[in-house]
Amino acid sequence: MSDIGNHKEIKALISFLDETDETILETIQEKLFLMGRVVLPSLEEAAHATFNETSNNRIVSLINRIRRHDVKDEFSAWLKTDLADLLKGYLIISKLQYPELNEEELTIEVEQMKLDAWLELNDNLTALENVKVINHIFFQLYHFEGNKENANIPEEQYLPAILNSHKGNSLSLGILYLIIARKLNLPIAGVDLPEQFILAYLADEHLQSPSGDEVLFYINPFKGSVFTRREVEMFLRQLKIKANIKYFTPCSNREVIIRLITALRKDYEENQNREKVEELNDLLQLIK
Repeated sequence: MSDIGNHKEIKALISFLDETDETILETIQEKLFLMGRVVLPSLEEAAHATFNETSNNRIVSLINRIRRHDVKDEFSAWLKTDLADLLKGYLIISKLQYPELNEEELTIEVEQMKLDAWLELNDNLTALENVKVINHIFFQLYHFEGNKENANIPEEQYLPAILNSHKGNSLSLGILYLIIARKLNLPIAGVDLPEQFILAYLADEHLQSPSGDEVLFYINPFKGSVFTRREVEMFLRQLKIKANIKYFTPCSNREVIIRLITALRKDYEENQNREKVEELNDLLQLIK
């Protein structure tokens, strides 16, 4: 079918979304859904044009369903990629809140931060000096800071919100810090510590090692400070959490994004946002 014919069919189907017969309505909705993203412009146009509340609610619900399905498909494909790209994963999750985000524009913003740091790095710097450079770019030049007041507001944790406000919690700031570090080929990885996401600076040859012996020091992405394993142990004792090797060792990009999804789900549960909780549960069910 030609684009013109397809467009006419879409418009015709949308015009019947005020149908009162539930069987016919379900058939129309399913047909539009199966057409996928191609119907979104027409649905959005219809949502702005209609004054019928029932039709509008059905259109909006269908738009959200299609977008939700797209995110699920993207995330499923991302999970299957080797050493899944962390920035891509963060962008996919961010589409839950920002379905029309411009991936290219956001990627350019991140690449600029990476370039600014790269210009100040050289092969003669020590690990601590490398961190000092990233901290300067991240906290002084771009003025990122920990958001203490809205640390657990889920809408503030998506990438577009972080890049706009330059504020975040330890997890969202930590993911962005980690993305920049890895783009610079620095041996920095995330650590799935309870209550506080942290980063670990590793010896180069042990970047993918599962043990904890390769960690030179840890980094608090909330402010860029560095600390030792002993301080992690003290933190766990304060929380009365039994020490586990996973709390000291690097985790994969997949695990970082899973941590993000889990944290968002918890915050949405506290806000009683059932729709978002269901969306995040759908993504978690894809993980094997």
